[in-house]
Amino acid sequence: MTDVVVFHHALGLTDGVRAFARTLEDAGHTVHLPDLYDGRVFESLDEGVEFGAGTLGMEEIVARGRAAAADLPTEVAYVGFSLGVVPAQQLAQTRDGAVAAVLAHSCLPPDAFADAWPGGVPVQIHGMDADPYFAGEGDIDAARALVASTEDAELFVYPGDGHLFTDPSAPDHDPAAAKLFTERVLALLDRAGGAPGGADLAADPVP
Repeated sequence: MTDVVVFHHALGLTDGVRAFARTLEDAGHTVHLPDLYDGRVFESLDEGVEFGAGTLGMEEIVARGRAAAADLPTEVAYVGFSLGVVPAQQLAQTRDGAVAAVLAHSCLPPDAFADAWPGGVPVQIHGMDADPYFAGEGDIDAARALVASTEDAELFVYPGDGHLFTDPSAPDHDPAAAKLFTERVLALLDRAGGAPGGADLAADPVP
């Protein structure tokens, strides 16, 4: 199956992120779950962003992500949730051997860390159509640009305004959307790991 590194969102390494990692493990994947916050978990997104992007700073977040991946196998899939998209996307674009990437709740432009998205690395981007961060701050435009710039990229847009809708421990959790998200991620990881007969889950139309 697939080695997967999962980078948590701005609230920290929550019970919901841990539960997602267990779901991947139950499906046969090997999951690496670095804690970029050294054990700190926040209840408020504003507090988490202030700590992650402010106190630590995004350069430090990226550096911690690189350090977490330093001893991993070469062939790895990267999953990032919100703030965790930054190290996930950076590694997928710059560390040799990426087999897939999942960018949830956020997306940077395709040239954020390299001239273009690397060929042969399938990527999924997931977000809600009325999320004030994903839809309102340019991430969905970056996602569309990424999809347009590479052959194996999918943008999945879900109805709703929740930001961390994938996390059952977050206040804006959406169970139905989270279930579909997980199914789509598992299908991608199965394909990346060479599992036969992966589900054909077409992307939602992009508004």
